[in-house]
Amino acid sequence: METLQALIFDVDGTLADTERDGHRLAFNAAFAEAGLPWHWDAALYGELLAVTGGKERIRFFCEKHYPEFLERADADERIKALHAAKTRHYLELIDQGGIPLQPGVARLMREARAAGLRLAIATTTTPENVTSLLKASLAPEAESWFEVIGAGDVVPKKKPAPDIYLWVLEKMKLSPAACLAFEDSANGLKAALAAGLPTLVTESEYTLDHDFTGAFAVLSDLGEPDKPCEVRRGDMHGKTFVNVELLRLWHEEIIRNR
Repeated sequence: METLQALIFDVDGTLADTERDGHRLAFNAAFAEAGLPWHWDAALYGELLAVTGGKERIRFFCEKHYPEFLERADADERIKALHAAKTRHYLELIDQGGIPLQPGVARLMREARAAGLRLAIATTTTPENVTSLLKASLAPEAESWFEVIGAGDVVPKKKPAPDIYLWVLEKMKLSPAACLAFEDSANGLKAALAAGLPTLVTESEYTLDHDFTGAFAVLSDLGEPDKPCEVRRGDMHGKTFVNVELLRLWHEEIIRNR
């Protein structure tokens, strides 16, 4: 029977609640810097999160609210410039320590490494966003903890397409059955499942109403020994937080029932 060998993590909303006080604020700062009268409040941003990828999100917003912007000959270049400025503002927020990791993330990663499990990342956010968050919120050397970091535009199709997960699996030379994926959104879950990966969902602020059909468990977060997670769906087998022992138990059940 296939044993658990690797954990593959999404980033935004999964490792940290980066959207509300991170990406959204950075987008607005980029718009203001460019002299644009655009402002994404929390409600609007929640709608825009249906689209994965920053440049894609800006384009979707323009299609709905400012179609004339897309008629400009330099629209593509301006969208790229806005996204680059947004990334710069986001990295500044991270450097200021304003984006802590979700409960249980740092603990579980350290436990996984100690247990010999391989770690990887599969995300639509830019590589700079990933590495800066890891260094600022996990450990200065945290980038080296991950065997593969699939991020940004390394694949043409973003989530819910499975491409980024398939790319990571290929780089690690692992079958989906040897891994577990961690996601927080319906698009992310669809991507992981389409790649054949058993997936654990931890909710984030903007995904509470998402359809998580297909996840083997849905939790509020990974929990801590002194702060139990809340179970939306799934069997925690008497445990109050996610650890390597529970992950192995879940994985064995999944493989046995396939």
